[in-house]
Amino acid sequence: MHYSVMLNESIDGLNIKSDGIYVDCTLGYGGHSKEILKKLKTGHLYGFDQDKEALIYSNNLLSSINSNYTLIHDNFVNLKEELKKYNITKVDGILFDLGFSSPQIDNPNRGFSFMKDAKLDMRMNQDSDLTAYDVVNKYSEDKLINIFYKYGEEKYSKLIAKNIIKNRPINTTLELVSVIKSSVPYKYFNEHHPEREIFQAIRIEVNQELNVLESVLPDAIDLLNNGGRICVITFHSLEDRIVKQTFKEYSSVNSLVSGLRDEEIPDYLRPKIKLVNKHPYTASDKELKENSRSKSAKLRIVERI
Repeated sequence: MHYSVMLNESIDGLNIKSDGIYVDCTLGYGGHSKEILKKLKTGHLYGFDQDKEALIYSNNLLSSINSNYTLIHDNFVNLKEELKKYNITKVDGILFDLGFSSPQIDNPNRGFSFMKDAKLDMRMNQDSDLTAYDVVNKYSEDKLINIFYKYGEEKYSKLIAKNIIKNRPINTTLELVSVIKSSVPYKYFNEHHPEREIFQAIRIEVNQELNVLESVLPDAIDLLNNGGRICVITFHSLEDRIVKQTFKEYSSVNSLVSGLRDEEIPDYLRPKIKLVNKHPYTASDKELKENSRSKSAKLRIVERI
């Protein structure tokens, strides 16, 4: 079963109008989209996902509510270009839930989980060329070290990368876990679970997750109508840092004019958004009991001004 993280908080955060245009950039298995769609009378929802299985599932789910939605098989980095095809240049709300869905993790064939044996894959878009197998077996030692440090913040990155090179070819998830385990002290492996960090790093690299996020947030801000909102749910510090820094930049007066009086500042140098919550929301105690994956979730909300 897929559990939609911080569902009520993010839906409330969007401040939905029944005639508004909304975008769920991470449709997944439709948990958030379903609740948005229920609130739309004459409005429309656009849902993005790279995963064909998720699109089929969500289409079945949403069609039982109403027909005010369009599903788009693409990475949300192409948000602006895809919406333009439907003559949409302004929207009232955009949601990003940056966690990947339980069915993706739980399906052993997708190779996301370090607890189930599967081919090394980890592609969110099954049509894309780069797989986890390519990263593990074809990247240079230096490149592996770099992504393990940068995306996994793993202190034994050098030893793990060296051992991966030595043990190639590595074909499956559990083979990779075994190599990671043999690369670090026994106690460290059992207490810190470095396989979690390494799998995260490889997944981010395969799907270019951080580059995509950095690229799309300014586009999302540009798309908002006055009063429109963006809700972003992140699951690790690397994502949250990008969201926090982008929102800070766009909600602050440009440093070029920081000394000027308010009426002297040209419009294009004024803040484009305001922070709805200065500190991120986190999951309630009730949700944490129901779904442990909510533990690391943070929700940030901004509004166009």
